[in-house]
Amino acid sequence: MKNFLKLQCIAIVVFLISCTNNNDESAPVFPEGSTESVNLWVQDSMKRYYYWADQMPAKPDYRLPVKDFFKSLLSSQDRFSFMVNTEDSSTYPRSIRNMYGFDYTVAKLANNQVVTIIKLVLQNSPAFNAGLERGMIITKINGKVITAANAESMASSIKDQTVVDLTVGKWQNGAVADEKNITVYYGFSFEQPILSKIFEKNGKKAGYLYIYDFPDGMAQTLNQKFAEFKAAGVQELILDLRYNYGGSVSSAAALCSLIPSGLSSASPFIIFKGNKNGGEVKRTFAQQIAYDPKALDFNTLRANALGLQKVFILTSNSTASAAEIVINNLKPYMQVIQIGDTTLGKDMAGFVVEDKRKPRKISWQIHPVIYKVFNASGAGEYSNGISPQIMVNEYAGLPLLPLGDPNETLISSALNGGYFKSAGQEKNGSVTILYQSDVPPVMMEK
Repeated sequence: MKNFLKLQCIAIVVFLISCTNNNDESAPVFPEGSTESVNLWVQDSMKRYYYWADQMPAKPDYRLPVKDFFKSLLSSQDRFSFMVNTEDSSTYPRSIRNMYGFDYTVAKLANNQVVTIIKLVLQNSPAFNAGLERGMIITKINGKVITAANAESMASSIKDQTVVDLTVGKWQNGAVADEKNITVYYGFSFEQPILSKIFEKNGKKAGYLYIYDFPDGMAQTLNQKFAEFKAAGVQELILDLRYNYGGSVSSAAALCSLIPSGLSSASPFIIFKGNKNGGEVKRTFAQQIAYDPKALDFNTLRANALGLQKVFILTSNSTASAAEIVINNLKPYMQVIQIGDTTLGKDMAGFVVEDKRKPRKISWQIHPVIYKVFNASGAGEYSNGISPQIMVNEYAGLPLLPLGDPNETLISSALNGGYFKSAGQEKNGSVTILYQSDVPPVMMEK
């Protein structure tokens, strides 16, 4: 599970020693090491940091198993807080992406045909090494045909295994051809590279960046990509964040600092709003970037800024967290043209809460929602997702083309100002999404 934590870039830890509030004479006392004592630590931690602390039950049942106790504290509005036992890998959130390195979508075409489409294959992942490619059609999982009725249960069954047998083929002329069997084993996926391209568009050069996530320390790579764009005379920019779960807010701020004109080190970037203990925290671009000790400083990044008035951002239901911050927090400074589908709606941030005593006495780690996030204009509250100005169904034109291909549905739409309708889209007509395997499992860091 080290890979899971690494890819999702949760890096901030909180040093909590006390399990009880010494000023509260009514606080219960339990034997150290007991389930009840761990639950008391969980409750105490959540009271201090949790965004919805005022909604927590006054008298929870300390006898519950730790994970169940934690769930009993959560607000009904909370979709994202979770906890893990660092000594028990079975407690970590599981997803097909972080176990095998791919994701798929089950869609119903206009003719009512149901197809399962591989939409993402991580570079140097088990799926990649087994030969899976974006755009392939899965016809069977472990020998069973995928249907609208069993898609979700089959995805869950994959997460309970360490090997999956797939029957896949290519989409040709409205049917699946060249079927073959591929076996994918559970394993490690390496950090994903940023994919960059430069397209010619009506005599102008458009830069394209596919960014999978926002790990700490990516400012150097972003700076290099934008230096190349600037040297090439790029005048328009397409950011592809369609599968980006998020990560470091500082890396997202570094990206944002490289795009619009008119920024200074004092330009406000983000507002964090917490509970009565957390209060309100405002940060400029420079301050948020510097929060990552590996980052380049604001002025170094600004030397390669493109100074644009507008940006195209490609999104899907998997665009979340720090990726949504990029969309929302650029809006006070430039025109953001969002193309694709509505984002997930993670308008919040958090950090890891754990016991750092030596020796450590509690092995559980809490990943709570701690802040709601807002842009420089005070705009936020997008828990239902950020809707695109231009709604484009990625699956309207099959087969799916590789990311970075100028003829790919969302990219071609951006290159044509958002009003392009491909021949494939016209041919396939209305496509209904029935199920998607990628449900983002983690919180981003502050």
